[in-house]
Amino acid sequence: MDRRHFLRFSGVLGAATVAVAATPQALRAQQAPVTTAWRGFELTADIQVKDPGAHTRIWVPVPYATDTAYQRGAQTTWQVSGGGSAQLLRAPGYDVQMLAVQWPDAQAPRSVTVTSRFQTRNRRVDLTQPPAADAALERPETLREYLKPTALLPTDGIVKTSADQITRGHRGDLARARAIYDWVVENTCRTASTRGCGVGDVRYMLAANDLNGKCADINALFVALARAAGIPARDAYGLRVANSELGYKSLGKAGDVTRAQHCRAEFYAVGYGWVPVDPADVRKVMLEEPPGELPLTDAKVRAARVMLFGAWEMNWVAYNHGHDVVLPGSAHDPVPFLMYPNGETSAGRLDSLDPDSFRYTLTSKPLSV
Repeated sequence: MDRRHFLRFSGVLGAATVAVAATPQALRAQQAPVTTAWRGFELTADIQVKDPGAHTRIWVPVPYATDTAYQRGAQTTWQVSGGGSAQLLRAPGYDVQMLAVQWPDAQAPRSVTVTSRFQTRNRRVDLTQPPAADAALERPETLREYLKPTALLPTDGIVKTSADQITRGHRGDLARARAIYDWVVENTCRTASTRGCGVGDVRYMLAANDLNGKCADINALFVALARAAGIPARDAYGLRVANSELGYKSLGKAGDVTRAQHCRAEFYAVGYGWVPVDPADVRKVMLEEPPGELPLTDAKVRAARVMLFGAWEMNWVAYNHGHDVVLPGSAHDPVPFLMYPNGETSAGRLDSLDPDSFRYTLTSKPLSV
């Protein structure tokens, strides 16, 4: 994609523009033409178990199996060595699909290769138009599910108080969600030293006034505040699988994507459906986009802020929307979310955030469509 296309998609505005995400000019820029072609990818996870403990189990997240307007055709295959067995399972309570692998003893080698193929295309919701009266409605039970609190995303106490303060004076779910988005963008900070993608303990973040972290922290904050405001919202856990075509060095990864996990977010607005957002990536642009430590007023930051309220560049694959995920057959408590390979032996849990010790690599490559 050339530089002019990047500018049209991202919506770089003039220096005099104030409150970028709320201006009519920014809305028009955000909805400028983007590529809509499908792209194919193959994602391979190679996992080896070196832990000497017996009764090994591994749970590997796989791409979301239900076709959507921005991701389709996910198919997963696998090969297991060392006398192990594997099957695709879903976690109870959420539509979280994973490959569950187990080995009855510690014989070597214990390894599994998981290969997923899928297609993605850039996603955008046209927020310049009024809500469509004839738009398909989400099922009420689904919306109720994404209003519920979770262990790390409560909707009462300081979370509710904060949501009420942020949305005061804003009418309609779209305007209130935008107010929350802007508040999160302006008040959080991406911290490079955070392990993995963070944890997303929203009550702690607000109570301690510690609004630092990475995507699982920053986007969880958006989701919890939205739910507390009565707006259905959900995290989307996944993985970057290609470089950005929009000129952002910080918002893509190709080839070895072992450490390219990324959490995004969505909220629901009647007449628009599920609206993609990603305030965490705005903060990532600020921290990491060359030359680094960019201010909110920087043109690239302003462009990202506009784009990421209503659009996702789909150089990323979605896994699931799950919280408090029960790993089938696990001897331990649920995990906050499933975005990394998880594992355990009779000696305890493997460290999913340490791929060198856990011995796993994730590799992405493009496929022709």
